[in-house]
Amino acid sequence: MDEQRVWVRGPAHWWRYGPPWWQRADDGADEPSRGRLLWRTTVPLTVLVLVGSNFAAHQQPHREPLDVYARLLLLAACALLLWRHRHPVPVVFGTAGLALTYLAAGYPYGPVFAAVAVACFSAVVAGRRRAAWAAVGMLWGGHLLISLWLYRWLPPPGGTGANPGQEVIIATWVLIIVSVAELVRLRREQWARERADRAQAARRRADAERLRIARELHDVLAHSISVINVQAAMGLALLDSDPEQARSALTTIKAASKEALGEVRQVLDTLRAPGDAPRAPAPGLGRLPELVEQAASAGLTVAVEGEPPRLPPGADLAAFRIVQEALTNVVRHSGSRHARVRLDHGGGELRLRIDDDGPATGADAGGSGNGLAGMRERAAALGGTIEAGPRADGGFRVVAVLPLTDAVPPSTDAVPPSADVAPPSADVMPPSADAAPPSTDSVLPMTDREDR
Repeated sequence: MDEQRVWVRGPAHWWRYGPPWWQRADDGADEPSRGRLLWRTTVPLTVLVLVGSNFAAHQQPHREPLDVYARLLLLAACALLLWRHRHPVPVVFGTAGLALTYLAAGYPYGPVFAAVAVACFSAVVAGRRRAAWAAVGMLWGGHLLISLWLYRWLPPPGGTGANPGQEVIIATWVLIIVSVAELVRLRREQWARERADRAQAARRRADAERLRIARELHDVLAHSISVINVQAAMGLALLDSDPEQARSALTTIKAASKEALGEVRQVLDTLRAPGDAPRAPAPGLGRLPELVEQAASAGLTVAVEGEPPRLPPGADLAAFRIVQEALTNVVRHSGSRHARVRLDHGGGELRLRIDDDGPATGADAGGSGNGLAGMRERAAALGGTIEAGPRADGGFRVVAVLPLTDAVPPSTDAVPPSADVAPPSADVMPPSADAAPPSTDSVLPMTDREDR
């Protein structure tokens, strides 16, 4: 999933993630855009160098006047900057060599060093630090040689060498340019790391949301379609012998399918309009009587002990889904037609216990094995625990412990970075046309209870 980039105005965003044009360059901007940016920066710099050199020539009458060759050297040094992103090393050495040639010819000092500074800056930012230092060192060393020794044989005639103080000033400016370039390089690398971390965090959040939606769809569809499966088999078996009972089964199918469609639509609405308030409240333990009634329509008698406490919305939804999935597994995988749900709360936690008396059947029920995993993920997201396994007397027990306080947000590092989330499965196989008619005392097929 690609991260949606939204540029937020303000100095805080700029300082943390860098200017937008550098972000686009790091992400692989197209060549025409980068070319336009180079032209837009190089042309004003060229004008500045030419105009500034004319002004400097009037202030330094003792130097050689600017002629055609001087202007060609200035233009060539600036023109090289058009390739500073693609070939930073040749450009920094080329501008330094042209500037040294310009100074050796006796032309006036001026903004010719600006081209060298831009080339050095680009080379350092591009990671060619040694080349940039070597080019600037070559320029400074050549100028030192010219001003202290070779000036006797080079123009202008009768020139005098520079004093050590001037060379110290030039060396200081060189150090300032290199230091600023290094600072920008370090800051740019930090921006790139922070943008990569932000993109990775966005991918983790997207993966966590996909897992949440997969759990919701699995719980909704597995429960509702299990009820539909049982009632459809009953209706087919009793269609001729007991039409009224078949009509009752079809009525149950209609109600279960309508409820499932409503819950699936609610989940999908959050995908179409993220951040909007849901149109219907999320289910919670307050709907436990409806869940017991649906289980009864599938031939399962459920006894509820205890009263549910007031829970935060997240914990309330997780508790409801855990009970729903546990009862669905009893309907699909257990030979027992009786189940018990016990709710205890105290000490800042809610304890859910769902029991059935078994026995477990071994036939294939089409399960995907995601039920227990989904329950564990829901409990872990709230800081709770899930224990599930066969009892010594042959039944099966699910025990969930959930905190009564607000949900504890899961760590982003715990979310798997992979985007390959398995699609939710309804965990239902259609009944065979030759299947025996189910009744309240019949045994439903079941996979291994450890995998349900």
